[in-house]
Amino acid sequence: LSAAVALLGATLVSAEKPKITSQDQLPRFEYQLEVKATDILVDAEAYQALADRVAVDLEKLIAENDIEDATTLQGILGTLMNIDFEKGDFDSALARLQQIRDLEAKPANKLTTGVLLSSVIEARQKDYASDDAYRAAFAEIYAEKIHALPYEIVGDNIKGSKGSAEIVTEALLIGLVDSQIQPGLDKTGTISGDVAQGLISRYTSISTYIPLQAERVATLQAFIDANHVEKEDIWEARSVDLTDAQGLTPVTVAIWDSGIDNAIFEPMGKVWINEDEKLDGTDTDGNGLVDDVHGIAFDLKSNPSSDMLYPMNDEQMAAYPDMLAMTKGLLDLQANIDSPEASDLRSYMGSLEASKVQQFIEDLGLVGNYTHGTHVAGIAAAGNPAVRLMTSRITFDYRTIPDVPTIEQAKKDAEAFKQFVRYMAAHGARVVNMSWGGSPAGIEAAFEANGAGGTPEERRKISREIFEIAVQALTEVLTESPEVLFVVSSGNSDNDAEFSDVYPSGIDLPNVLTVGAVDQAGEETSFSTFGSNVDVHANGFEVPSYVPGGQIMNFSGTSMASPNVSNLVAKLLAVKPDLTVNQVVSLITLAADRSEDGRINLINPKRSFELLEVLMAEA
Repeated sequence: LSAAVALLGATLVSAEKPKITSQDQLPRFEYQLEVKATDILVDAEAYQALADRVAVDLEKLIAENDIEDATTLQGILGTLMNIDFEKGDFDSALARLQQIRDLEAKPANKLTTGVLLSSVIEARQKDYASDDAYRAAFAEIYAEKIHALPYEIVGDNIKGSKGSAEIVTEALLIGLVDSQIQPGLDKTGTISGDVAQGLISRYTSISTYIPLQAERVATLQAFIDANHVEKEDIWEARSVDLTDAQGLTPVTVAIWDSGIDNAIFEPMGKVWINEDEKLDGTDTDGNGLVDDVHGIAFDLKSNPSSDMLYPMNDEQMAAYPDMLAMTKGLLDLQANIDSPEASDLRSYMGSLEASKVQQFIEDLGLVGNYTHGTHVAGIAAAGNPAVRLMTSRITFDYRTIPDVPTIEQAKKDAEAFKQFVRYMAAHGARVVNMSWGGSPAGIEAAFEANGAGGTPEERRKISREIFEIAVQALTEVLTESPEVLFVVSSGNSDNDAEFSDVYPSGIDLPNVLTVGAVDQAGEETSFSTFGSNVDVHANGFEVPSYVPGGQIMNFSGTSMASPNVSNLVAKLLAVKPDLTVNQVVSLITLAADRSEDGRINLINPKRSFELLEVLMAEA
């Protein structure tokens, strides 16, 4: 009997599924394609040949492994759901949809996920005399489901869905695939599992959703018109503005980002100045940097630069106003603002040819990088005459096909990271805002886009090595500066940062504060990355600030939430400059409002200052 029990125990142990606790442990899949990547989007036979192979791999993956990350499981189930749907296995597709909803933690996402797909499935249960009749049936079903949703919870998601529906066209999706995926495929003849899943999703968009664009937009707009009430803005009541009359101490805030248009902030007296340096084209103070009067900068290859804002050529500068208007139009569409810019973008996207998509996307990326740092700086400096903005310009790539990653460049980037932090610390920065990040997945994607790095498994290994070079360098140099508080954005991928491996938000140090994004009402945004490493949440939804040239625009993202926390840090230090990093963190976290489910910790600047008053009274 004892032998039988022992044998049974051994059998149970061996049958236990291995746990997957990080994206690095996920198997990498590879698929050979004899057709163009765009053929998968429009050719049912080519699509099905790929979908069948992907389905086998994904079914095996979830059957044989215990994947702990809900977001990863949702992605796998979403692909299998689309495959089931295209096969006409509607029951299976709906069952997977329910699994996806059950895994969703964000209330708005749980309610809105799959409403479109389930409406299409319900409409397709009957035969119709014409396409117009099918469209009418879909519109009726979709409207019934949408109007049954609680607007106060899903309103922002609905506005975002409407904005996307208005501009996502077949030409756009084909152009994206042709410019971002085909170059790598031409070199290797293969695509990765991630790319394959993306193609499967886009096939359904082109075959099913885009043809219903008019009905979708009309339904969503009607729902918004019938229910829209501006959410209560909780932030004004919580805010604290400082004045010179309070006897403030200047606080140096480093904006480690894409650069700052300092001409905006100089008249306000908010720009940090290196008194030992002159703008004369030489290294006046002998620190190895030329013209670092307002900070430090490195170009895309991590070479020192004296440009505090990304240098655009004459042609790019001439196009800047138009591309900024395009950016505003995109943001307005996402916010359901019917502006002239939004109208112009609708018209432009409706006539955009697939061959022009790459240039359009790269132009938007360039303008995004050009404006990002200035917008972040404006948020960090608002309401604080004592702030002194130090530029720390890191250069991001805006091209659809980036440079091939290398170990050599990774080591050079790592040395630049160290120079950045040591410069900021040596020149008195008390808080450093870091609204950016990197991940192994991003490195793997860069390899694949170039058709480089070998097999998916080989790309995984070298990407991990490159990633670890960056993480180790950052961890080392941030640890060197315990008196500086580094405020970092959690990310905009609606995933668990710990599972996905992201830096710097994944670096756990006493002087690193990770920030997630909520909206004006304090509700978690649909895009905000979450997880146990997210310390606090701040407004990251349609936050107004400056862009180069002085115009004010509303941007959304954890990139905007992070400087709202940096703003609070700088204000606390302006009033009491001898606060330690631990004290500042405590003043912020202890004052935060924690949600019942523990997911959200809303900063409360007014309460933080009340705690500061108590601390100062006890001193």
